[in-house]
Amino acid sequence: MSTAILSRQAAPKSPAARAVREFFSNKLAVIGVFIVVALVVFSFIGPLIYQTEQVSTNLMQADLKPGEDGHPLGTDGLGYDVLGRLMIAGRTSILVGLAAGVLATTLGTLWGSVAGYLGGWVDATMMRIVDAGIAIPGIFLLLVISAIVRPSEWMMVLIIGAVSWLVPARLTRAEALSLKSRDYVLAIKATGGSNSRAILRHIIPNTIGTVVVNATFQVADAILLIAYVSFLGMGLQPPATDWGAMLTDGISSVYSGAWWLIFPAGIAIVLIVSAFNFIGDGLRDMFDVRGQS
Repeated sequence: MSTAILSRQAAPKSPAARAVREFFSNKLAVIGVFIVVALVVFSFIGPLIYQTEQVSTNLMQADLKPGEDGHPLGTDGLGYDVLGRLMIAGRTSILVGLAAGVLATTLGTLWGSVAGYLGGWVDATMMRIVDAGIAIPGIFLLLVISAIVRPSEWMMVLIIGAVSWLVPARLTRAEALSLKSRDYVLAIKATGGSNSRAILRHIIPNTIGTVVVNATFQVADAILLIAYVSFLGMGLQPPATDWGAMLTDGISSVYSGAWWLIFPAGIAIVLIVSAFNFIGDGLRDMFDVRGQS
């Protein structure tokens, strides 16, 4: 009996269990998860508890300091409660960031997998398109498109996704080049299997580690892009807002003495971007462990 217990204790853990343990051993990754969960709860559940007027302006309540007249973080130049606005802005930034990150990762994964697997002139043509796109700064394309099209939440998702898929495409293509020579992929070719079957059933599933890790960084980059565009005045139109627009308003208000308006949105952006980067680092360690098993 004691021998059985010792053997069970000595038995190696499964690759999945070791990968999960590796993720949770990364303290920054765990902190990142808690930050993201806290900000999601704050942005999506917070407005149901702390209800404020975020459509109609109230100039009589403008530029109140934190704590005045029942406003924990004060009010901005239009009389909006800053705490309530921070929640609404967070909902927009997180939703658009997540959707744009997923869209960019999906497009990049499909493009890179097809290019890497097919190779030849198809790969050369597809990757020259990627190289040309990377040569143009994403923020420049985003500003040009935002100037032509009136930004909305879903339009921002499409625009950011359209300028952010290039890096995932290059990463996935590199993975596909190494995977297409594996025995299980060659077996599909030998048995007359289609290219689409090989890509969807074997190439993409085996790049999942790279895809998932990159997706977290794509979300962080998307949230930063939203902030950049809004900071330059090309984001969502009022009364809609996001953390970047709040940061712009805060900087403008600093010169009129409302110094407290710059901190809430700025801190929120730093926290959410850092959190997703921490999670990405933890996932990278986790998938490295699985890959070594």
